[in-house]
Amino acid sequence: MLNSVLLGIFGLGGSEMIIILIIVLLLFGGKKIPELMKGLGRGVKEFKDASKGTDSENNTTSTPDKKE
Repeated sequence: MLNSVLLGIFGLGGSEMIIILIIVLLLFGGKKIPELMKGLGRGVKEFKDASKGTDSENNTTSTPDKKE
């Protein structure tokens, strides 16, 4: 599905996408790409949380824990 979206929006074919991926790999290296994607994922998650009005850091319940 993502491939068809990229083809429709950007007019990219398979060979163009492979060339772009090779260039990205050469620029950032194999070890840095997972860190970049993790940061991108955190940013998207924070954006979604902010648009919903929730705070992911303060996801605590308001009821105190019962001690027996």
